[in-house]
Amino acid sequence: MNDSKQTVLTCEHLSKTYSQGPQVVQVLKDINLEIYQGEQIAIVGSSGSGKTTLLNLLGGLDVPSSGKVTIAGKNLAEVNETERGLLRNKHLGFVYQFHHLLGEFTALENVCMPLLIARMGFDSATDKGRAMLERVGLASRLEHKPSELSGGERQRVAIARALVTEPSCVLLDEPTGNLDRHTAGEIHKLMSELNSNLNISFIVVTHDEQLANSMQRKLTLNDGLLNE
Repeated sequence: MNDSKQTVLTCEHLSKTYSQGPQVVQVLKDINLEIYQGEQIAIVGSSGSGKTTLLNLLGGLDVPSSGKVTIAGKNLAEVNETERGLLRNKHLGFVYQFHHLLGEFTALENVCMPLLIARMGFDSATDKGRAMLERVGLASRLEHKPSELSGGERQRVAIARALVTEPSCVLLDEPTGNLDRHTAGEIHKLMSELNSNLNISFIVVTHDEQLANSMQRKLTLNDGLLNE
């Protein structure tokens, strides 16, 4: 990778173990990874291999047993929970297999939520949210609630919400897992366009081989180890 590119996220010697009664299960072993600005990375592996655990560690949603994760030059283990939340809000976006949209709010309100949490003014947040929904092709669906949207539209809203804060990196956990092949293809295309136009990094955990193969790098998690 070009050294002139900015590193947005790194993990060094990352390990994660869980205790199950007297047994200790090691899910991740000594994982090292650098993510550069604008990179697209897929992480694949069998069910139960620890892909989501790794994504949660990279996103600061879980704490490693050993090793460290650095975002925007800051070690997540050396900041308190409030600071971790601020780092996540500013530098990371999250998209899940189940979109996790709030059902009582419109598409626009859902997308504006991270900006309002970051204390942006309501009018500015609304303008940014509207612009991002237009960018993902949902200009005509701003006032629709999740129950009124198709699966693909809900996932586009989730992607817009992840991108609206202009993060350095977006973490996606099985973003096409609940979509049919055609709709999944549309999400692939959208991610590629957004990556190209906004220079945001994408880290995608997926079983979708077509999506994985469309990324710049494809990493395999097997027996707790990450291999290219």
